[in-house]
Amino acid sequence: MGIDAARGLALIGLMSVHILPSYDDVSHEPTWSYLIFSGDSAALFALLAGVGLALTSGGRHPHDGATMTADRIGLGVRAVLIAIVGLWIGALMPADAPADNILIYYGVFFLLAIPFLHAGPKVLFGCAAVFGLVGPLLMQGLMDVLPEWSSSNPTFTDVLSEPAGTISQLLLTGTYPALPYMTYLLVGMGIGRLNLRKSEVQIRLLVTGIGVAIFAQATSYFLLYAFGGYQRLLDASSMGEEELAEVLVWGPDSLPTSTVWWLTIATPHSNTPLAIAASLGVGLAVLGAFLLIARKAEAWLLPLAAMGAMTLTLYTAHLVALSFEAHYDQPYLWFMVHLAVAALFAVAWHRGLGQGPLEKVVSTSVKGTRRLVLDGPTKNAHG
Repeated sequence: MGIDAARGLALIGLMSVHILPSYDDVSHEPTWSYLIFSGDSAALFALLAGVGLALTSGGRHPHDGATMTADRIGLGVRAVLIAIVGLWIGALMPADAPADNILIYYGVFFLLAIPFLHAGPKVLFGCAAVFGLVGPLLMQGLMDVLPEWSSSNPTFTDVLSEPAGTISQLLLTGTYPALPYMTYLLVGMGIGRLNLRKSEVQIRLLVTGIGVAIFAQATSYFLLYAFGGYQRLLDASSMGEEELAEVLVWGPDSLPTSTVWWLTIATPHSNTPLAIAASLGVGLAVLGAFLLIARKAEAWLLPLAAMGAMTLTLYTAHLVALSFEAHYDQPYLWFMVHLAVAALFAVAWHRGLGQGPLEKVVSTSVKGTRRLVLDGPTKNAHG
């Protein structure tokens, strides 16, 4: 219940970022929805995906032998199916798409997670730290040599016509680059190997998350304003103070390569080490909080948890609805429509039929694949 509710909140966050305005038309200041959800919602999604991978592959006691082999192959099937849905949605999206589809990136996340599926918490947390440091360094170091991509929402055509550009987009240069985002996924997998029913673990997640988020933001602030980072950014770029101030709020289009001091910013979606740490801290705190209140607030969390249990279906439907671009004139009305329809559908479907429709297709395919692996050719031949 707690994990599903946290995932439901992440879905609402992505909906708000996609639909609601990011700045006030009069003051040009960031809106509340942007400040609360930008960057952190996607990070929470990836973190919870990692938790789910750990739980389905044994939880505190990871599977081994043929069962782990079946888990790995099943995860590969899941990755391919989710990527196919993402590529199909990319074909529906207009050129100036109102949202960048995370599903195809998810397929890459899951493929990259396969070698880590048997690892324990310490290994997973250690590898997450490596991705969190090396990923941003590769992003900045290779930005000038990696091929460009033409679509923010890749399609089957893009994969075939621009394979190198699409791969670099999915790994390093896109909106949700897989190498930095593996930090969230691997931390989530490490958390999923813990005893999440224990209140001490839940409290530790909450406290650690708050501490990590504050530390990351404070470190960025001190590096920029007490140790000369802000001036280094000004000197290394052609920006004026006003333009740099905007970049520090909204983030650069891509991580500039003019100086390593750009790696000290913590702006959402900049995917620097401190930005990753800040969003990771928020995700840990949210998960810890929902785990703590889940038992006592089960009835209140039902709509949120029902949405979280079928995020693939609801997120896909949300993006398909966005492709019609009908939400620009009345963003707050359309946000409420998306939210209400998602909540009502999720509760009704969950109570009547259980798994969401797309979740059912994916899980049935994965279960069938796992059975083929576990039964082997001999059992299959004899029925």
